[in-house]
Parts: sequence; structure tokens; C-alpha cells
Amino acid sequence: MCGGFTCSKNALIALNILYVMIGFLLIGVGVYARAASIVTNLPIVGGILACGVILICISMLGLAGAVKHHQVMLFFYMIILFMLFLIQFSIASSCLAVNAEQQQQFAEQGWMTVPPELRQQVQESLDCCGFNATSSINLPTTPLAPTDEPSCELVNRKCCEQSNDVDCHCPACGPMLEDKIDYAFKLCGGLGIFFSFTEFVGVWLTVRYRNQKDPRGLPSAFL
Repeated sequence: MCGGFTCSKNALIALNILYVMIGFLLIGVGVYARAASIVTNLPIVGGILACGVILICISMLGLAGAVKHHQVMLFFYMIILFMLFLIQFSIASSCLAVNAEQQQQFAEQGWMTVPPELRQQVQESLDCCGFNATSSINLPTTPLAPTDEPSCELVNRKCCEQSNDVDCHCPACGPMLEDKIDYAFKLCGGLGIFFSFTEFVGVWLTVRYRNQKDPRGLPSAFL
């Protein structure tokens, strides 16, 4: 009957296989989020990536403990999985709680820290110039403004080839990245919260499985 030793064992094995798939999914989402935002340094998204890698490693421990009904493995698996649940839930909640202004700050910090070559590549691919300024020539000299801002001459020619306006210039890159950054945060946050609750189910199932006696009556059942 379901609820017995064999059912709990099979459920825990299936759940850990699901965790492996979730881990790869989180890694894929994190990679996509970083690629979609292009130049932004998003530590919260990096946290989701790290959780995906750790979840795969923990799942291997859980699979081994479930197959052998090994009390020590299951204990450490239960403790680590609960800690991962707390971390992942916190990070995912932070992703959903970040407002537009904070996202803009993250994006601007990332823009200031990447090499000029990468900023130039983004400007050429998006046909934009600078992050908030319309021209890198007009950027003020401040601690937040990079002194090696790439030139906008080439992209301005591309943007203004059909215009006769002498003051024509490309738009800033910051507003073009806002939608992608917001989507990345919401996607990571939603998936992170959903899958973190499956980890809580895994903790509950492990506690239950550890307290059940192996019907085979092996001497090592509780070792």
C-alpha cells in the first residue's frame, strides 16, 4: 500500500530524479537570464545558477541514501536540502521583490564594470549609445561614469543614415535593456519559489522514510 516503506523509497527516488531535472532547468534559466541582459552583473541570478548546481549534487546524495536506506546519508541530505530550500526561497523572493529602480541600478553597475570592448559590442548590436546618456562624448566625469566609454561615432552613423538632423544620435542602451532584465528577474523568481517548495516536500519525505523500518529486516537497516 502507498505510504509504506517501498512507496516512500520509490517516491524519494523519483523526487530526486525530478531534482536533477530541476537543477538543469535552473541552470538553463540562469544562463538565459545572463545572456538576455547581456552586460548586467546580476548576483541574484547567479545565486539561482549556484542553487541549480548544488541541487544536482545533493540529488545524487539523496539517490544513494534512498536506494541503500542509509541513515547517515539521508540525515545529511535532509539537512542540506532544508538549507538549500531556505537559500533558494530567499533568493527567489528577492528576485520578485526587486523594483524597476533597483533593476536599473544593477544594470548600470554592470555597465560600468564590463570592459569597453563589450560595451562597444552591445552598442553595435542594439544600435544604442551609452547607458543613460545619448552620447558618450557628453557623459559627465563622475565616479560612476567610466572614463573609457567607447565611441558612438559608428553607431550614430548607422542610426542617422536616413535622417537629415545634424543633432541626430542613437538612443541610450539602458532603456532597451529594461524589459529583458525585468523578464529575467521575474522568470528566475517565479521558478525559484515554485521549485523551492518541492525541496520542502523532499525534506518531509526524507524524515518519513528514515523513520520507517526496512521490511527485509536487514541488520544495516538503521545504520
